[in-house]
Amino acid sequence: MKEAGSTANATSLSPTSPLQPSQPTNVAPTVQFDVSNLQNSYANVCNVSSTREEVVLAFGVNNVWERAQANIQVQLTSRIVLNPYAAKRLTAVLNRVVAEYESKFGALKEDPRPQANAA
Repeated sequence: MKEAGSTANATSLSPTSPLQPSQPTNVAPTVQFDVSNLQNSYANVCNVSSTREEVVLAFGVNNVWERAQANIQVQLTSRIVLNPYAAKRLTAVLNRVVAEYESKFGALKEDPRPQANAA
């Protein structure tokens, strides 16, 4: 065996080297979620606003249980800002989750009470 051949093999890039372009595959990447900084919060109100560049979801809690009250104050506690593409993906996944829920537990009825600026 020639020494030059083994030298060429030693200096060639391996298929997994980041310098060599990878071949396209149909395998989805594995996603790993880091939950070390995850915080939980509860919301029963969501206010949605948008511009051309972003969709803003503001979450909060309505602590008023008396329906006859003329003025209801809701404390908004969390805000999530998405680009329109992420908002569309969120819409799709929420629609799927609600459809799965309704197939298991029955249809959800729309809340008949109008709520200004809440979705």
